[in-house]
Amino acid sequence: MATIVELPVQNFEGIVDPDWCPGCGDFGVLKAVKTGAAKAGVLPKDLVVVSGIGCSSNLPGYVHSYGFHSLHGRAVAVATGIRLANTDLKVVITGGDGDGYGIGIGHFIHAMRRNLDLTYVVMDNQIYGLTTGQASPTTTKEARTKSTPNGNVELPINPLALALVSGATYIARGYSGEPNHLSDLISAGIQHKGFALIDVFSPCVTYNKLNTYAFFKKRIYKLEDDKTYDSNNAKTAMEKADEWGDRIPIGVVYKNLQPTYEDSEVAFKNGPLTKQSVNVDKNVFGGLIEEMM
Repeated sequence: MATIVELPVQNFEGIVDPDWCPGCGDFGVLKAVKTGAAKAGVLPKDLVVVSGIGCSSNLPGYVHSYGFHSLHGRAVAVATGIRLANTDLKVVITGGDGDGYGIGIGHFIHAMRRNLDLTYVVMDNQIYGLTTGQASPTTTKEARTKSTPNGNVELPINPLALALVSGATYIARGYSGEPNHLSDLISAGIQHKGFALIDVFSPCVTYNKLNTYAFFKKRIYKLEDDKTYDSNNAKTAMEKADEWGDRIPIGVVYKNLQPTYEDSEVAFKNGPLTKQSVNVDKNVFGGLIEEMM
């Protein structure tokens, strides 16, 4: 195993300050992403942060690294393209539950079943924040929101269970109120070889008056405190994924090493695509370009 040289977190400080609502959980996530990258020893030049659309999706602009602010629900697809073009890069995706588990859920599932070497940090505030408070895919049933004034009639998505059955090989849940714990989860996710999901409870202080800091503070507990818990066991991981109520677990829910898509695809046997020779006849290449223009 390669030696990890932790970097100063200042290496990742962006030049633009975030403009989220005061108290927004995304501040804690931003700190944890920067600290996690520093702990993982990734140089800013080797890191790409990709996002979609939403309050949380502004995050790449606040990190000193390469960044890509993509379309709504397309962050995973864009990140996949970046990763497959240059497998030397560490690619971290950041976004919200609406972006990732709503319009982007198809890309999310397929990236997991392929076990692409990506790290996905989802700021799960259980509401659509940017569009001012509508029910999201993770809004709890019967919750009253702008779009469900009589109570939400839909069952919420269970991101951890979905990730487990879809093939993700690192599944964790964090809480923005525990940024040091969260940074460890993100660091481990970045270092993990395979698809890593870190679903983060990141309270929306403006529009979600149910899933608040007070709500989580009295319910969450750390899986690391249970010395008998085996994160390599898919059955017990599913039990923890389904646990919701008076006690809600955070920490590494599941971890398993499996061959990644990049390891299995013959196109990468000679290294990153960006460093391989195209080796196409100049006239043939010119004809292809002309045909597509």
